[in-house]
Amino acid sequence: MNVLTAKDFVSDQEVRWCPGCGDYSILKQVQSVLPETGLRPEEIVFVSGIGCSSRFPYYMNTYGMHGIHGRAATIATGLKMTRPELSVWIITGDGDGLSIGGNHTMHLLRRNLDVQVLLFNNEIYGLTKGQYSPTSEFGKKTKSSPYGTIDHPVNPIALALGSQGTFVARTIDRDPQHLRYVLREAIAHKGTSFIEIYQNCNVFNDGAFEIFSDKAHKADNTINLVPGQPLIFGAQQDKGIRLDGCTPQIVTLGDQFTADDLWIHDPKDLTKAWILANFFEMPGDENFFPRPFGIFYQINRPTYESLANEQIAQAKATKKDLSLDKLIAGSQTWVVN
Repeated sequence: MNVLTAKDFVSDQEVRWCPGCGDYSILKQVQSVLPETGLRPEEIVFVSGIGCSSRFPYYMNTYGMHGIHGRAATIATGLKMTRPELSVWIITGDGDGLSIGGNHTMHLLRRNLDVQVLLFNNEIYGLTKGQYSPTSEFGKKTKSSPYGTIDHPVNPIALALGSQGTFVARTIDRDPQHLRYVLREAIAHKGTSFIEIYQNCNVFNDGAFEIFSDKAHKADNTINLVPGQPLIFGAQQDKGIRLDGCTPQIVTLGDQFTADDLWIHDPKDLTKAWILANFFEMPGDENFFPRPFGIFYQINRPTYESLANEQIAQAKATKKDLSLDKLIAGSQTWVVN
């Protein structure tokens, strides 16, 4: 069998995103890590809904489905249930996956099917030309909110944790190395892997995440979540986060505090993952903490498709009459005189 490369996962379709769109980087990183799985293109399926991100399946030399708005999770669920041996990926956006598809995203996470969910978050509706989305910041002026949105933005990481997701992570389009790392960890996870990817829309919301990506500001405004390592940040790596009970505090490393006093990241700790998810304020706010990137939370739990297929097998082994008539009639009947 020939050894596959990234080129083997590139389709013959012209990539039709706006020049400079962050989606190009995400596409390239996915195509780069797939050869490492050892899977053939015909063993992989990309399912999407509606949006700029949802053109993704066209550009992958794998099987793919371009679904309807917000329903990628439902299509992927049916596919994984019937073909559990396939590697199934869901490509969605902050509008597709958190607005009309929010309910489906929530139930996919709690069920824990063995799929990868890539949620491209650009905090805007790009395909329909610049309306505010569920993740747009409060006060955002757009074509659909000319005086500024009064909606409180959705926090995708908090939503995923609250939905009992078993793998919850965040990365960004402008850090290819980190993006590939998170993708590899997600592929290795047995269960639903939810990855929020900050993705720049350079036409309708350019620079939304620049404060977390450009060299001049990144070190002071972000923190890299490394299992077993203290939470240290800053251009001089001289700042850290410690816990006073369950209250996080930013401290300066020196005479009073050292790395030994800091919070050690443990992705198995749901309470701490929830605290990290709520590091959600922007720089300049009095409650600002650096924005975390990496794996917030990861645990093992049986997958939905394995439990369902085990249940079906047990039913077949114990039931003598498997006819549809018997199934519809059920085990309880009433006689009406």
